Amino acid sequence: MPVDDLWYLRKREVGPDGEKGPRIPSKRHGRGKRWRVRWVDDAGRDRQQLFERKADAERHDANVRADLSRGQYIDPVAGKTTVQAYGETWRAGQLLAGATADRIERTLRVHVYPYLGAMQLAQVRTSHVQNWVKDRSKVLAPSSMKVVYNVVAAMFAAAALDRKIGASPCVRIRLPDIDRKDRVIPTPEQVHALADELPDHFQALAYVAAGCGHRQGEAWGIELEHIDFLGREIRIEQQLCACAGRDPHLTAPKNKSRRTVELGRVVAEALARHVERFPPEEVPILDETDPRNSVVRPAKLLFVSARGKPMRRSGWSYPWAKAVKAAGLPGGFGYHGLRHYFATLLIHSGASVKTVQKALGHSKPSITLDMYVHEWPEAVDRTRNLVDAALLRKPSLKVAR
Repeated sequence: MPVDDLWYLRKREVGPDGEKGPRIPSKRHGRGKRWRVRWVDDAGRDRQQLFERKADAERHDANVRADLSRGQYIDPVAGKTTVQAYGETWRAGQLLAGATADRIERTLRVHVYPYLGAMQLAQVRTSHVQNWVKDRSKVLAPSSMKVVYNVVAAMFAAAALDRKIGASPCVRIRLPDIDRKDRVIPTPEQVHALADELPDHFQALAYVAAGCGHRQGEAWGIELEHIDFLGREIRIEQQLCACAGRDPHLTAPKNKSRRTVELGRVVAEALARHVERFPPEEVPILDETDPRNSVVRPAKLLFVSARGKPMRRSGWSYPWAKAVKAAGLPGGFGYHGLRHYFATLLIHSGASVKTVQKALGHSKPSITLDMYVHEWPEAVDRTRNLVDAALLRKPSLKVAR
């Protein structure tokens, strides 16, 4: 990797006696940057960079040599890719279920690209990310801000692994505190009120989430064969994805969270009444639970629209919002709130972290703890009791003299 002087030719004039004469100026002498570093990158491509000073050129030459020998070379051209261009490439390469893919696409389009999208990857600094978090926190709840930030952090981590940039700028970013205690947990009376206020063919959906912990897509994807009324169990093997721009279709549960949960009497009776009043009929639907073998098949979905079609958000939002208001719950209370009810019910009944994790289908216990640690108050008391039992001074048995 030579350092070339662009202002002079390599050959010199030769005097009459054969001695080398002065250097011969090149055509670009005195114009533009003088020093050029040339090298071949780890992909076999010719690269070059120009410098004003020879010392800077030699330093760059030494750094490139060292990075190539250590396998840590970062292509300076790659870092000029814009955040939006790389984000789309990164998103296209993710193995994501429909609902998650839809959420990430919307996150990037709405919250990331308008603010960071035009910047080059190599230009983004930690301060830029922190200012972006501050701006988005004005319109996003703390929990939503964390979800959006995690997408950005994952994207920049991938860029660093791809050696598009030297390191991710998502380091020591301060996120708004999440106060889990402010989460709205409905009372049992409000759960019943929600069910009563929903249209008849949706009423059992309230009990599915409140009594079994289903996510919305998991509840919409229940088929008759998934319910074991005699064994009092329900299998969660798929979810219905009602993503924007696509027809409803079946995908694998989030984070591979296939599981079997116990079917309590109240939920079993609600489902039995539903099946009796609205016998499931086969509807054709695209099944992508196995991405290698996507097929259109008939499915006996328990919950369908009033027209007998797979569920869509457009047919659910209005009746749900109306039921929420009638039940005395705050606006914006979502179906996921019933899942929180189920989780807190288990916790307050003495269930362990592992039990709650399995019932909710979380991929790791740490996720369950992060969301519900404040719901285990007895754990604090248990800690105090253990410390007291170990350190509390016992009455002295010495005889006074």
